[in-house]
Amino acid sequence: MEKQAYTEQPPPYSATVPPPPGPQAYPHPQPQPQPQPTQGAFPPPPPGYTPYGTTPQANPYLPNYGATNIIIPPAIIAVGACPACRVGILEDDFTCLGILCAILFFPLGILCCLALKNRRCSNCGAMFG
Repeated sequence: MEKQAYTEQPPPYSATVPPPPGPQAYPHPQPQPQPQPTQGAFPPPPPGYTPYGTTPQANPYLPNYGATNIIIPPAIIAVGACPACRVGILEDDFTCLGILCAILFFPLGILCCLALKNRRCSNCGAMFG
């Protein structure tokens, strides 16, 4: 089975386009003359439209939708709960400096130890001051 060589060349690239052969199949429609509108022939403007240069009149009727009550749900604050994940419980962790102060400066060092404690979440591990 032999391959046949394709010898036909593509058409040349040229900027001119030959006109289509024969007459056109569709006649061009003739434009219809439009009647000139008179002053009273325009439809009225939509409600609420204010023409340029005039001041709008005050609306004597303002709708009243009744009393609207805004109910804000109270924030539920669980004592000792983690503010980051809202699942875990905060546990007290004493810092090394606090424990060292409690040992070295015994009576007043206990107050320093309590002041230097951190709170850590048991679920996410976040540290709070």
